Amino acid sequence: MSNQREKLEALMQDYFDGLYHCDVALLTLVFHPRALYATADEPVPLFRHMDEYFDVVSKRISPASRAEERKDFIDHIEIAGDNTALAKVRCSIGDRDFVDYSPFLTKVFYP
Repeated sequence: MSNQREKLEALMQDYFDGLYHCDVALLTLVFHPRALYATADEPVPLFRHMDEYFDVVSKRISPASRAEERKDFIDHIEIAGDNTALAKVRCSIGDRDFVDYSPFLTKVFYP
């Protein structure tokens, strides 16, 4: 499982880099095409398919272009089996701090 952990840590770095640079091509390497972005931080829970989420990200001004300090951390990775894992990560974009719980059925497990 250590190989899976290393792959997941690398994948999470791609996730952080994708968000920092607003690099949708990089984010497509992270998420399964049928993944769903969901947040309950809004007054009404928000759900987006990946194409909708990537469209939002592509229209942002990247934190990299503003030379923002990187604040991204992997708090926990739990490997549940040969093809499933859960990661808890934190990152900041602008003045907002995010905590993500990301289930993985990704190219780590499905090349």
